[in-house]
Amino acid sequence: MSQTSFDIQQAAVIGAGTMGRGIVMCLANAGVAVQWVDNNPQMLDQALDSVAETYAHNVRQGRIDQAEADARMARVSAAADYSAIRNVDLVIEAVYENLELKQKIFRELDGLLKPEALLASNTSALDIDAIAAATRRPTQVLGLHFFSPAHIMKLLEIVRGAQTSPAALEAALALGKRMSKVSVVSGNCHGFIGNRMLHPYVLEARKMLLEGAYPHQVDAALQGFGFAMGPFRMYDVVGIDLEWRARDLAGKGQDAPEVQVDNRLCEMGRFGQKSGNGYYHYEPGSRQAEHDPEVDALVLRVSEELGFQRREIGPDEILERCLLALVNEGAKILQEGIAGSAHDIDLVYLNGYGFPADKGGPMAWADRQGLAAIHQRLLALETRQGDQWQPARLIGDLAAQGKGFAER
Repeated sequence: MSQTSFDIQQAAVIGAGTMGRGIVMCLANAGVAVQWVDNNPQMLDQALDSVAETYAHNVRQGRIDQAEADARMARVSAAADYSAIRNVDLVIEAVYENLELKQKIFRELDGLLKPEALLASNTSALDIDAIAAATRRPTQVLGLHFFSPAHIMKLLEIVRGAQTSPAALEAALALGKRMSKVSVVSGNCHGFIGNRMLHPYVLEARKMLLEGAYPHQVDAALQGFGFAMGPFRMYDVVGIDLEWRARDLAGKGQDAPEVQVDNRLCEMGRFGQKSGNGYYHYEPGSRQAEHDPEVDALVLRVSEELGFQRREIGPDEILERCLLALVNEGAKILQEGIAGSAHDIDLVYLNGYGFPADKGGPMAWADRQGLAAIHQRLLALETRQGDQWQPARLIGDLAAQGKGFAER
């Protein structure tokens, strides 16, 4: 493509689920005209009503005036099908996480859209290069990973594929700025920056349930450190069933010991806040997580069935394992060039994952401990618990030079 810059005036969003709704509002709020497509017309009507209701609520709260609400709503229109959106400058796909489905959508769009249009996926973990490969314009394909609820959360992970052009990346950053987002560019790997680091963090939390801790204890330790919420409260908010259904769909991962507590909760219909019970109990109409002894009994049963010898696990060990899992994965992400800087990783964790602001993010926190100390602590965990704790090469290198992540 000869042109050096993209001008995004008109966009389209595919998918009228929760994410689609939030993304449509982000665009409309930023002054971009949005056409909205969903293969279920009823769902699209409901979604339009829901956006109108959100704007009306904002007016009642005094956040915006009626004229502004009307102007935003006027920028949003339903489109009957893909051919109706052929002239837009950008399409953001926000359907559920299924690679084949996303490739099919991108293939169809690629055949219809004007040659200079950009194609973005709101995937939270899937391979952007595999999605781009379904098109003849891989230089104009990237990831725009919004965080839920998209119209409220500040973070935007912009994922560059192997072939994404600098101009496409620049256009995405400019759009992020217009939407008042904190935009961080990530390379393409499973989970990008945020969810890739979340994986080992949550894995440690789940392992500790089997070894002797209870969900409320793990959450209390992390919330005591300053996290907005611990991992189990977080799962209750997003829905425990999302990963359970994804494992089912993928036909793998369902037998891992760490997910057996989740599986049992889901089999009991305890999906989290939305069903009134998850790791915690919620009174009707309340979002207050209440400790549920039934869940403790379930955790105890599952861990004993799996043959674990339970032991006392204190808040110090909970913090040590969860925080160091984050830091070590963050170091690997830096080492591989997935993130541009330690500061970028911290921005992701501060703005998307509720990391305590006063600690500056996981990498800044590690720098304050001193990387030599972090290195020693990881080696001690490796001795006690095995290979998964092997320190990232970068940590050893920086520690030997007396440097921190910020000075790299």
